[in-house]
Amino acid sequence: MNFRLSLSLAATALMLAGCGQDGAPETAEPAVESMAPATAAAPAAMRKASPAGAMVYIVEPADGASVSSPVRVVFGLKGAGVAPAGIDLPNTGHHHLLIDTELMSFDQPVPADAQHVHFGLGQTETTVELTSGRHELRLVLGDHLHIPHDPPIVSEVVTIEVMN
Repeated sequence: MNFRLSLSLAATALMLAGCGQDGAPETAEPAVESMAPATAAAPAAMRKASPAGAMVYIVEPADGASVSSPVRVVFGLKGAGVAPAGIDLPNTGHHHLLIDTELMSFDQPVPADAQHVHFGLGQTETTVELTSGRHELRLVLGDHLHIPHDPPIVSEVVTIEVMN
């Protein structure tokens, strides 16, 4: 087996192991992956092209909404399909919810921490515990390896006020 194929298979196995929620319902608390983000930039050839006209957006909560925690967040996607992490299908990806942060690089896999929440099983909604106060939410669609598409498919920021 050649080195590139071996590396690809190993990366896919790691992504599948790190993204699973073992059959949890879509509204379950998201699993925060323990995998550290890649330190080197992904070569341009590794980034998947964005489907023409694809867009990701937050259906709920509405921008400017006052909500209580836990907050239900519903993801929207137009012009592309959802596929779990590790599954390399054309014109697909999976959601990453960014909470009070932005991506520092679109050439690397989305980090996995409390502010960069992965939905590697293809979930389209979740509930998140947020502290009282103002919060900014946004979605980023990542490919089978958690790398944003080229150009990136990123939602508008939704600003909410959490009242507990």
